[in-house]
Amino acid sequence: MSQEPEDVKPKLNLTVLYEGESITVKVRPTMQFSKIFQAAEKRFQKEPGTFRFTYDGQRVNANDTPGDLNMEEGDQIDAHLGQVGGCFEHSFSGLAV
Repeated sequence: MSQEPEDVKPKLNLTVLYEGESITVKVRPTMQFSKIFQAAEKRFQKEPGTFRFTYDGQRVNANDTPGDLNMEEGDQIDAHLGQVGGCFEHSFSGLAV
């Protein structure tokens, strides 16, 4: 009698949302988010490193895993365009410095 091995690492379906569009990714709880980020950027046709990702309002790092964040089936990750640089103008007595 042979028994099929149990899948000891169940997969989760997570949703990645960007500007009203969503994709669903199937991941293991131990998969690093760097792979999930790459898949999302490819599906949304963005350059690598374009997005910043959040879960429940907290930034998700590339080396985090769904297990680290106690994610469950159907949880949503939000993708945001990353901001780079900026401009700061400081003025004294009406003079720009």
